[in-house]
Amino acid sequence: MTLPPEDFDPFDDLLDVLDIDPVADDVFVGRSQPQLHGRVFGGQVVAQSIIAAGRTVDTVDGPPRRLHSLHGYFLRPGDPASSIRYEVERLRDGSSFSARRVHALQQDQPILSMIFSFQTEDDGLEHATMMPAVPEPETLRSDDEELQALGHPVGLYLARTRPIDIRHCQGHLYDKPRRQTASDQSVWMRAKGRLPDDPLVHCAVLAYASDFTLLEGALRRHGLFWGDPRIRVASLDHSMWFHRPFRADEWLLYTQASPSAQGGRALGHGHVFREDGVLVATAAQEGMLRLKES
Repeated sequence: MTLPPEDFDPFDDLLDVLDIDPVADDVFVGRSQPQLHGRVFGGQVVAQSIIAAGRTVDTVDGPPRRLHSLHGYFLRPGDPASSIRYEVERLRDGSSFSARRVHALQQDQPILSMIFSFQTEDDGLEHATMMPAVPEPETLRSDDEELQALGHPVGLYLARTRPIDIRHCQGHLYDKPRRQTASDQSVWMRAKGRLPDDPLVHCAVLAYASDFTLLEGALRRHGLFWGDPRIRVASLDHSMWFHRPFRADEWLLYTQASPSAQGGRALGHGHVFREDGVLVATAAQEGMLRLKES
């Protein structure tokens, strides 16, 4: 395992990864970030797909259309050493909604298939769930500090390469289980640098960050942790709804729970709040979760 060079900046690397290249009409190509497990990080593919879909909505006449939902399936593990081709299908452009389908391809095989919906700004009924009471982010140690303190090569690599500052309110699950086996948790998170003002980029970065911890409620519920050599975890699908404006480079509270695990799968869902308590997004994901007995 080789650590990145001292001058490596994970935030700059994330911005570069999101800067996908147009190579034909509604077709884009992006690179991947190296990963220890040899598979492309699912949050990266979702984030790049958001950028690809959004760039085709920018061309629609009329008021701006903002991303409000996405739903997709991870179909194959991606190879971090190979580029990813994003092919966008324009399903519909109505008077206020636009729908896009994106296939992420490697070697002409889909690794992700996702549908996106965009909407012009509109008025309507308003209500939202309340943000729970949790410790302030400044009172918590960052996961980077916790990982560095462990001194393990994997932890040092993650601390050096993650572009998102994550802080667990109930303690991290990297090296040991926690005493409380509740199926819910809260984490604070934000990008490690100042992002462009483009709302699409903030949606992409939030989607990227949302994939790190969403299945941890299931691990916590069963007294498991990431370093347990028995566990096998992989994302199967991912859905998000974007409710209100936010910045992914400011603190966001991600409250998560796992309502069910069965059949070698676990379900996680979460709400994302701004620091002022406003609900800005909701996420849901089902993942493979298996225990390999020795």
